[in-house]
Amino acid sequence: MWLQRCCVFAVLFTLCSSADDSLPWRWVCQENRCVKTRNDPQNKEPVLSMEACKMFCGDYGLLWPRPTGETNLGNFLSKININNVEVKMANGGRSADVMKEAGDRFKSLLSKAIPKGISPKSTGKAVTVLLINDRPNVREFSLDMDESYTIRVQAMGDRINATIKGGSFFGVRHGLETLSQLIVYDDIRNHMLIVRDVTISDKPAYPYRGVLLDTARNFYSIDAIKATIDAMAAVKLNTFHWHITDSQSFPFQVSKRPQLSKIGAYSPAKVYTKEAIQELVEYALVRGVRVLPEFDAPAHVGEGWQDTNLTVCFNAEPWREHCVEPPCGQLNPTREELYDYLEDIYTEMAGSFQTDMFHMGGDEVSEKCWSTSEEIQNFMIQNRWDVNTSGFLKLWNYFQKKAQDKATKAFGKKLPLILWTSTLTDFNTVDQYLDKDDYIIQVWTTGVDPQVKGLLEKGYRLIMSNYDALYFDCGFGSWIGEGGEAALWSEQSDSSTLESRLWPRAAALAERLWAEPRTAWRHAEHRMLHIRERLVRMGIQADSLEPEWCYQNEGYC
Repeated sequence: MWLQRCCVFAVLFTLCSSADDSLPWRWVCQENRCVKTRNDPQNKEPVLSMEACKMFCGDYGLLWPRPTGETNLGNFLSKININNVEVKMANGGRSADVMKEAGDRFKSLLSKAIPKGISPKSTGKAVTVLLINDRPNVREFSLDMDESYTIRVQAMGDRINATIKGGSFFGVRHGLETLSQLIVYDDIRNHMLIVRDVTISDKPAYPYRGVLLDTARNFYSIDAIKATIDAMAAVKLNTFHWHITDSQSFPFQVSKRPQLSKIGAYSPAKVYTKEAIQELVEYALVRGVRVLPEFDAPAHVGEGWQDTNLTVCFNAEPWREHCVEPPCGQLNPTREELYDYLEDIYTEMAGSFQTDMFHMGGDEVSEKCWSTSEEIQNFMIQNRWDVNTSGFLKLWNYFQKKAQDKATKAFGKKLPLILWTSTLTDFNTVDQYLDKDDYIIQVWTTGVDPQVKGLLEKGYRLIMSNYDALYFDCGFGSWIGEGGEAALWSEQSDSSTLESRLWPRAAALAERLWAEPRTAWRHAEHRMLHIRERLVRMGIQADSLEPEWCYQNEGYC
């Protein structure tokens, strides 16, 4: 009977051996939950470490986000030697270089799963990972890209063979991320372990799974942004939305308009150069993350524009009468020179970002700001527009159409354009101004805003970033979100607080958008606590969720 039980747990680390009498605790899988139990020296069953137990106890083990398709995690664990891991590509194509880099990153992730100061034993099975890419010539992001993958892990003699097949490079990359989560450190035997009999079929529920970072209110270093992208990759978020400029600063360098960042950045060191952005974009690509630039206009402009004579109500006081926060400032749509500036900014972004979409902002445009300009009022009268809300919408639409033309010219093609919800996107009148085939609307109001239903009924594509659930600069509410993008505005955040503000809460959003689970949060609690531990081991300063006691005692907190 003992031998039968041992093979049920089948923990193949020379494990049908007696338990270590010196160990005070063991973990036992009972009803899909790992239970911390006093170690009885008379009990000859194999002793499982906590992570070894959690790896195969429950439907999804320690995987985050949970897979959406077939998920079979065998009961067998094998010791492996992470110094003897080989990643092979079955095919190359245009994605061969990023496939290789993703394979190298996978191997580096294995060492990060080990607690600091620990050197695991180098004995154990060798691991061979075979990567099969169904579309080897695809390395560009798109909203319809295939992110699906399958994994098969089998033991063959003294070797573990893992085969990952992806619908594209992005699917293969996600498969490598999942495979890395199937490997854990066993602190009882000082070995790395892998689940040795695995079949997984997986793909995301939503194509857009994002995080917004505002780097204008406060500057963030490229290294801080890279750390954010590393964490996003770990949980399969695929879009880093970069709100790179605002009225407070203009850190984006534009080669044809150097004055914008020269006088608009907080300091000469706090700028983003074309070379730095290009390197970051490539870094993110290897991790399956698109970098989506936003140039917010016609509002949220100020610093950097002082010498252009292209803005109105800049630094107006009292600011509360003209904008939502200081300094105020909006572009003057009546100035033709403005559109030359926009073309140069868009062209610089096109050369810096390999983007399949472009965010044009459109947030919090103030009628009162525009109405302070006699020039704007005269322009509206000449065009037979009333100087009221209806007329200002026509002025805004005039700006938006000209800006759209400049963006199309700069990027060399018509890209899907994104705008924040506003009076211009009101579902009652939106189709008078914005073509649903051209624009995606990003919702920042609330999850129950009737605008959401109205826009969907008119056929507009939406990205949800409702502030009642997905604004991470505000209150720390429930971790379950229902949207497409988490937003970290930086009025009260900077590099020192970035990681704890985002993580692990953004990981909760990642599972919602990848798997769209219908179960209560309790079913995910132990996996959520583990992904937080995993992020910390990666060097991410993820905020604590519960006492460590809760991590060791599932279901009691």
